[in-house]
Amino acid sequence: MERTCGMMIKQLHDSLEKDTNNNLRSQELTMAQGGALIVLHNAEEKQMTLKELERRMHVAQSTAAGIVVRLEQKGLVESFGDAADRRIKIVRMTPKGEECCQEADKNMEQTEQKLLHPLTKEERTMLIDLLGKVCDGMQS
Repeated sequence: MERTCGMMIKQLHDSLEKDTNNNLRSQELTMAQGGALIVLHNAEEKQMTLKELERRMHVAQSTAAGIVVRLEQKGLVESFGDAADRRIKIVRMTPKGEECCQEADKNMEQTEQKLLHPLTKEERTMLIDLLGKVCDGMQS
């Protein structure tokens, strides 16, 4: 059977998800939860609206809300209504979440290195550029 781009991307996704979930298991986190922590870590004041978190993670509102609930249960984030508009939910990383995020970030970096280790520096740059073009093309 011929290897197609879509099939190989799916295989890579599955492998990355498995490795990342195995690495994050010691912290009792999933890949999605670790990703949410990293998004919050990189945000101004380590917080953002639930709507913005959902947008940056490219997930549905219900998915983002579920991730936040599980992270709140673990004490890694807190959420509250905006003082000016209670309909807007703000999600903020806690100090415990910050510590957890640093460990998750190390694990994700190890997985990234495992993914790219067969490539030269030039090939890595080319792959990232080409994947960026493909992702941008799928967004339009």
